[in-house]
Amino acid sequence: MIGVGIIGCGLIGNKRARALGANAKLIGCADIDIQRAKSLAKNDAKVFENWRDLLAMPEIDMVIVATLHDSLAEITLEAANQGKHVFVEKPAARCASELEQLIYTLKDKNIKIHVGFNHRYHKAMLKAKKIIDSGALGELMFVRARYGHGGRLGYDREWRANPELSGGGELKDQGPHLVDLSRWFLGEEFEDIAGSAHTYYWDMPVDDNGFMLLKTATKKTAFLHASCTEWKNLFSMEIYGRDGKLDINGLGGSYGVERLTWYRMLPEMGPPETTCWEYPMADDSWAVELAEFCDDITKDRKSSCDLSDAYESLKIIEKIYKESDYDHCS
Repeated sequence: MIGVGIIGCGLIGNKRARALGANAKLIGCADIDIQRAKSLAKNDAKVFENWRDLLAMPEIDMVIVATLHDSLAEITLEAANQGKHVFVEKPAARCASELEQLIYTLKDKNIKIHVGFNHRYHKAMLKAKKIIDSGALGELMFVRARYGHGGRLGYDREWRANPELSGGGELKDQGPHLVDLSRWFLGEEFEDIAGSAHTYYWDMPVDDNGFMLLKTATKKTAFLHASCTEWKNLFSMEIYGRDGKLDINGLGGSYGVERLTWYRMLPEMGPPETTCWEYPMADDSWAVELAEFCDDITKDRKSSCDLSDAYESLKIIEKIYKESDYDHCS
C-alpha cells in the first residue's frame, strides 16, 4: 500500500484524492486554508496547515502537489529531498528556469516524479495514440488544436490573473496541455517556435489568448490556440497523416461528449472511410494516470510524463511570451 499525502486541497487536490486506487491510501492533507484540508481529509487522514509538517510523516511514500504555480517547484524539491515520490500538477513550476534547476538538482536521486498531464489519459487520446503508433496514419504532417473556456465573473481577479502566482495567463494554464499532446503525438521536439500572446477581453496583466506555430526539424507542425474568451467551452485536436486524419473533440462535462473520428484516405481519394468512437461515460483520466504512477513506483520504472516534458512545454511558452512582451519570468 502506497501512503499518499496531498498538498493543496482545492479543486484539483480533491479530484486527485477521489482518483486514488485500491493500492494507495490518503495519509495526510495540507493546505494554508486548514478547513479545506479538513474537508478533504474527513476523519481518514491527518491535517496540516504547513506542508513541511506533512513531509515529515514517515508513512507517506508519495506526495501529490496541487498548489498554485508559485510553490509547485519548491514543494517538489523538498519532497524529493525527503525521499518522497512526487506527483506534481502541470505546469510543475511557475517558470521554466525553476524546472531547469529542479531537474539538475534531482538528476541523481532515485525518486519517481510524474507531471500531471492528465489529458494524455483520456480515452480518445489513448485510442488516438494507439492508432498513430500502429502507423495507420502514415507519416505524420501536422496538428491543429484549439482549447478554450469563457472564464467567469471575477475571473480577472483570481490567482491566475496574478503573474507573481501563475507566471502567465492562458498559455501557462491550458497551453501546456496543447504543447504536451502535440509533442506526444508527433514524437519529435519543436525547434522553430513562433506565436503571440495578447489580452483581448479580461482586465488583467496576463494573456487571455495565446497562439502558437511550432515546427520540428522535419517540418512537422503544430497550430495551437489556447483561449479564455471562448465563451462555450471547447476542445478540438486534429492530427493529420499522409494516409488519414484523427479528429478529437470534447473532454466530457461542459466540453461536450468526448469523441474520436478516424478518417482513412482511400487509394482512389475522394470521401474517406470514417470510423467514430464516443465516450459518454465519466472522465476516468485522473484515476488512470494515478494508477500508472503507482505502478511506476512499485515496479521501479520511469514515469511517462516527467519534469523534462513540463520543461519543454514551459520553454516554448516563455519564448512566445518574451516575443509578445508578456515576460513574467526574467
